[in-house]
Amino acid sequence: MSTIFKSQSGADAVRRRYAEQLDRWPAPADHLRIPTSAGETFVVASGPPGAPPVVLLHGSGANASTWAGDIAVWSSEFRVYAVDMLGEPGGSAGVRLALETDATAAWMDEVLGALEIESATFVGMSLGGWVAADYTIRRPSRVTSLALLCPGGIGRQTWGWLPAALLLGAFGSRGRRRTARMVTGLDDALTKDALDDVTLIFTHFKPRTGTLPIFSETALESISVPVRVILGADDVMIDSSQTAKRISRCVPDASVTLLPGVGHAVLGQTEPIMDFLRRR
Repeated sequence: MSTIFKSQSGADAVRRRYAEQLDRWPAPADHLRIPTSAGETFVVASGPPGAPPVVLLHGSGANASTWAGDIAVWSSEFRVYAVDMLGEPGGSAGVRLALETDATAAWMDEVLGALEIESATFVGMSLGGWVAADYTIRRPSRVTSLALLCPGGIGRQTWGWLPAALLLGAFGSRGRRRTARMVTGLDDALTKDALDDVTLIFTHFKPRTGTLPIFSETALESISVPVRVILGADDVMIDSSQTAKRISRCVPDASVTLLPGVGHAVLGQTEPIMDFLRRR
């Protein structure tokens, strides 16, 4: 059993759900398994071969299904690669790399090399936003533009929600669902399926612990590509206001949107991101 899950039965339940989601993928897709020195990496590739490449990186406790609502539109004009990140509940190896080092960027080098991609636009959410920004800083020639949804590592990580989450966790499945709703901000009929996914995963999955490394002002100032950032104003996990201020101050070619009433799960941004991709 992979150590990123609490039990084999839980791992099996999460993987069954993911397999069902891949079977319902809204666009024709190739399932790629890429060997890297850090571990096998699973990628869902959609869109016309030869079209401009876009690399998608999901958040912690998630997988490529994060992008199911976007993929049909984005893949109509781009070759889109939804990468399952290492150490998360997707199809890639359950290995977690040290974020303070070059290891994550070296892993991405191998993934892009196997996909025969010299450079690409990156779209990252939460932890995936951190990885995408880190790669842009460490490998500037390989990123042509950058879209970040509720990215980590720019504004401070907040923990005020944690005591309530620990208390709710004592109330079984109902408490876990309330915790998922509180942390993600998913709280209406349109996001029920996404909330179901989060609740299932975090019932069985052992997430990363600790605080994401914060990028220095010098590092952020080195980002010279166009950047689009979309944040939830009510995010309880990351200080969105600080993220917006630091991006606006440090990144020369950046556009920032702060969505009122939206929490950490920034969904439904298909068209704004598509507009950004088309301008690149």
